Order: sequence, then structure tokens, then C-alpha cells
Amino acid sequence: MNRRILAGVTVLAALALTPSAASAWAPAATAPVHPGVQVFTEGAQCTANFVFTSGGATYLGQAAHCSGTGAATDTNGCTAASLPVGTPVQVTGATKPGTMAYNSWITMQSGGEADSETCQYNDLALIKLDPADVALTNPSIPKWGGPSGVGTETALGDVYSYGNSSLRGGVTQLSPKRGKVVEVTPGGWSYTLYTLTPGIPGDSGSAFLNAKGEALGVLSTVAIAPLAASNGVGDIGKEIAYARAHGFADLTLVNGTEPFKGGLPF
Repeated sequence: MNRRILAGVTVLAALALTPSAASAWAPAATAPVHPGVQVFTEGAQCTANFVFTSGGATYLGQAAHCSGTGAATDTNGCTAASLPVGTPVQVTGATKPGTMAYNSWITMQSGGEADSETCQYNDLALIKLDPADVALTNPSIPKWGGPSGVGTETALGDVYSYGNSSLRGGVTQLSPKRGKVVEVTPGGWSYTLYTLTPGIPGDSGSAFLNAKGEALGVLSTVAIAPLAASNGVGDIGKEIAYARAHGFADLTLVNGTEPFKGGLPF
């Protein structure tokens, strides 16, 4: 498809929020809106990542490149074209369309961002949910539970994810993934990793957790070379910090209501 380490534990912890009561969210077992649902931006299919709050509103995350209008090779967010903020997004399970309220690509271009790692790997968009759908939402990651805060990972660290591409033909047993980080970029903006099974088109934007069940990142790329079948995952802590510095000052990732449980994906 053609849409394509923060320092300090205190800073990372401030990026995540635990609901004051479990009743703030729909039950995880029955909530129709949650991380891992499919989202469609003018027909482009992606997988939602985390639930966020800001300014009293609730958001569902997707990759910024899910609204891209260029070629599949247009992965530099400082130059790639995108649909505008305000574009409706169909959220599976929601009763009404959401609205793209933030897009890191558009934000970087309007602000003249020049850092090469930031341009290449800052890949987060926020879908504002209709108030009617907030009560239908749960922030827990299917299969794994969590997230339990925001964190980072080192090379060879375990990762967990949940993809939901329609290319799997509805075989949900292939949606949970577990894998290992093999590289971290010098600036900590992106992780190269392998999972069983690999992320495929349609999984773009899906959430990744680290070995402790903390929110790690957002699936951004599927690589052909130099590491075939690897995935590139943008660091969610850095992406949140960028959004906070550009209009979403109180943006907070919501922790899951279900405890994190690692293990095998099947």
C-alpha cells in the first residue's frame, strides 16, 4: 500500500496514563473499539495502535503514512504528501467516523523540521473519536494486555505486537506477534526488528510493546533490503513528545485495563 531513547524514566512515565477507574472504559472482552482494530483513511487500510487522551478528548493512534498520497517509497515525513488534518477516518467498531486531528508528517512540514531521523521515523497520527464511541473503547492490546507505561528497548530485547491486516483473510491466530529488536537507530527514533509472523501491509501503524509490556512503538515500514522481512518501528515516546511540543501539550497514552502477559503468540 502507498501509505507507509527518550532519556529518563520520569519523562517516560509522564507520557502514560492509567484510568482513575476501570469503569472509565468498556470491558476489554467486549469493547468494539480498541488497539488492533482496522482503520480506513479514504480506503487506505491500517491497524490502530494505542488509545490517547488530550484536552478532554479521546484519540486512537494510527501511522501518519496511512493518510499518505504518494508512492510506497515516500517514507520521509518531511517531504511526503498527505491528506489534510480533518480527514474522516473509518474506525472498525465505532458508530461514527473519527477525524484525523494530528499528523506528524504535516506537522513536520509546516514547522520546517530538518533532523534526518525525525523526518524519517516520526510516523504518528491521531484519530479523534466521536464522543459517542468513547464509551465503546478499551485501551488494552488484544492477546497481550497492557500497555503499562511508555518505554524503550535495546537490541535483542523482546517485543510483542498485534497486527490485523485483512490480507490474512480473517485468520486471527496470526495477528499476535512476538519478536526481537535487532537494531536501534543512533538517535533512538526507530527499531528494526523481526517478529513471527512479520508485519505485512495493513498491519501498518500497529502497536508494539517491549519486554515489560510498556508501549514501545508504531509499525512504520516493511523492509525488503537490507534486512528482508524485518519491520521498522518508530519510538512512541519520541512521537508523543513531538506531538506535545506541537499543539498537543497534554497528550497522554492510556494504559490498558488488562495486565500485560507475555508468552508465545499462538
